[in-house]
Amino acid sequence: MDPITNQPVNQLTSQLKTMYFKVLTIFPEMFDPFWAHGIIRRAIEHQIIFTSTTNIRDYARDRHQVTDDRPYGGGSGMVMKPEPLAGAIRMATREIPAAGTVLLTPQGRPFDQNMARELAALDGLVLICGRYEGVDERICHDLIDYEISIGDYVLTGGELAAMIIVDAVTRLIPGALGGQDAAQNDSFSNGLLEHAHYTRPRNYEGREVPEVLLSGHHQEIERWRLESSLMRTLLKRSDLLRQKNLDRKEIKILEKWQQEINEVLELHHKKEGKALM
Repeated sequence: MDPITNQPVNQLTSQLKTMYFKVLTIFPEMFDPFWAHGIIRRAIEHQIIFTSTTNIRDYARDRHQVTDDRPYGGGSGMVMKPEPLAGAIRMATREIPAAGTVLLTPQGRPFDQNMARELAALDGLVLICGRYEGVDERICHDLIDYEISIGDYVLTGGELAAMIIVDAVTRLIPGALGGQDAAQNDSFSNGLLEHAHYTRPRNYEGREVPEVLLSGHHQEIERWRLESSLMRTLLKRSDLLRQKNLDRKEIKILEKWQQEINEVLELHHKKEGKALM
């Protein structure tokens, strides 16, 4: 029996979509501990995802397995050669014909939850981890479906970015988290940050758990969680609220807050006026 879903493992895996991840890298050993822990390990054990790595060096054409060379036109750093990359990518897409090919690169489309959902709809991903100054541009024309960046900063290679994408996408595959709505409640899944969380003890250094969470009143708890989610988003990531299509419940909560703020400001202005008289 699966400890989270309480279903037989063979029944669980027969009901779920599977996803294939193949990572192309010159450091495949970096992924061994990644596959072996947490949600990723559990998804592999239950055959929700299938994972493998390929060493790009195996497709180099010289006996020293060289995968990089000096850039044409001069300049600092090295560039990943096209032949080993092309060989590894073509092998991977033969193994997983329906997979999308992803190049991890600072020039790519910014990775976010919407893109994670887009990738999770595919049957597989081939993740190409660049190194050095980048990859030969000619690789991008015919062999790459997606160029993805995980942020506006520079990493030594694409391996950490590949792990982030595998983790984010795996969480969206049914069964990977156990609870059916677990991924839907994550931050960003509905355009908002997730609500605040509390666990035992009830009182920690004088700070109490909100009483509504102890009430057992599910409708009130859901309302509190929505308000908490809106408040956290407003205070920490107001840009998300400006981008989101708010539903009627969310608008009513914000209008209530606006009214309360206006009442406080009106009272404050009246006090100021009296002080000036």
